[in-house]
Amino acid sequence: MGENDYEVLKKLEDAIERKDLAYFKSFLQTSQGLPLLLRVHSVCMLEHIGNGQMVEPLCRVLKQDSSPLTRHETAFTLEQLGYRSAVRALVEAMLHDESSIVRHESAVALSSIGDPAIIPELKQAIADKDEDVRNSALIA
Repeated sequence: MGENDYEVLKKLEDAIERKDLAYFKSFLQTSQGLPLLLRVHSVCMLEHIGNGQMVEPLCRVLKQDSSPLTRHETAFTLEQLGYRSAVRALVEAMLHDESSIVRHESAVALSSIGDPAIIPELKQAIADKDEDVRNSALIA
């Protein structure tokens, strides 16, 4: 990380202290060019705020971020937040994300959220080409 990256990290830490949701929403929309560590860290920090207002921006990251690791951590954060408003985005990621780690983590998140309406989609994921995804969907 460069010196400027440490300044960005400090701003993220200050924003988490203030529970500044507007800062995180803006950061998530504009951070694509920043180092992976900063994007992943910002997503993980949101678990500690625990606010439903962050579900929509996180769902956008889950769908649009170029990094499988960032999308994976986003699914994990959505699991920790536990809002049912994330279910549709998690189902979409579980069934269609190109990365098996994202599909797996989305299935785990759906299991934790526990919406019985998605049982048909979980049954679809049981046929995934990746064993971890299949097992996660089966357990869900």
